[in-house]
Amino acid sequence: MHRKLLAAGFVAAALVLAGCSSSTDEAATDATAAASEAPAEEAPAEEAPAEEAPAEEAPADAAPALTTDDSNCAAPESFCIGLVTDTGKVDDKSFNQSAWEGAQEAANVTGGFAKYIETTDPKDYLNNIGQFTAKAYDVIVTVGFLMGEASIEAAKANPNTAFVGVDQFQGEALPNLTGLVFPEDKAGYAAGYLAGLMTKTNKLGAVLGTDTVPPVKLFGEGYKAGVLAANPEAEVTIVYHEPNNAFNDPEWGAAEAKKQLAQGADIIFGAGGNTGNGALIEIAKAPGAGESIFCIGVDTDQYFTVPQAQKCLLTSAEKKLKQGTADLVIAAKDGAFPGGNFFGNTGLAPYHDTESVVPADVKAQVDEVIAGLADGSIETGVTLG
Repeated sequence: MHRKLLAAGFVAAALVLAGCSSSTDEAATDATAAASEAPAEEAPAEEAPAEEAPAEEAPADAAPALTTDDSNCAAPESFCIGLVTDTGKVDDKSFNQSAWEGAQEAANVTGGFAKYIETTDPKDYLNNIGQFTAKAYDVIVTVGFLMGEASIEAAKANPNTAFVGVDQFQGEALPNLTGLVFPEDKAGYAAGYLAGLMTKTNKLGAVLGTDTVPPVKLFGEGYKAGVLAANPEAEVTIVYHEPNNAFNDPEWGAAEAKKQLAQGADIIFGAGGNTGNGALIEIAKAPGAGESIFCIGVDTDQYFTVPQAQKCLLTSAEKKLKQGTADLVIAAKDGAFPGGNFFGNTGLAPYHDTESVVPADVKAQVDEVIAGLADGSIETGVTLG
């Protein structure tokens, strides 16, 4: 919902996916669409003929006008996008980063302006959101389940602003708040099924963020269910971080991964922002990494976001979070913001360097499972109560 289009009302939209505290603006990084290019200068006016011809209309697909800063977000020609991270960093190589990349993509498509604020303390959620509402930003993206209550409060107080709550399921629908949610259990199940077929020791592990966050628990329980569906003889060890600093503790992630390796685990799933990344990087250091020892990433294709883990990375349990964020922000600009909940897609990333290690019959079985999860013929059996 673009607030400048409120008079037209909300337009129902069906979208399809393709596949901090900081009290000052200095803590926020600016990103504009086509940041490396200045707006084109106007060509010099040609000498008018005796009888001036009518001006040509701009092409229908002409690029939108560029919003270069947030000095006048309330202006009809401006489109401002704000993003507030959870306590992880915006470059966490995982969900914060994917959401921010989606916001940047939307800014590029719409000619808008995007800025983020990193949260360092949960008590600052509302204050950080307020930095954007105070400047009349059009869309505010809040990242993470733990920001759910703050998002609802801010959306009710600012009905002319569109809010995208990443990983925030909406029990009560508000027209200006859309929860971008995913079936994480399906992505976890597919990754676990692959791990169950690939293990040689029949010992699998997972190093995860806090289980008080439903998406993390869904990943973990889905992974376990997938492993056991493929290999009932396997043992799965799952450890969750305590709630405090759950997504920004790579040292803990590395230490837990090292323990699981010592216990014989040959494939370990790391999911939880920088905490999970710490596990992946530790596994990549192990003897046999990429040959007999493997890791599985999360949220995005971590082959690209955590290159230190490329050696061991079997795949990543993906949420198409970047595209989902971009689509919802663009819908807000177009006056087609849905409100309620929007369900994004999940899947597995390519095998990349481990392509030759995964047997053809394993690939075929995993593909069948992914198709079954998509069409509903396979259920994970995971519920959170």
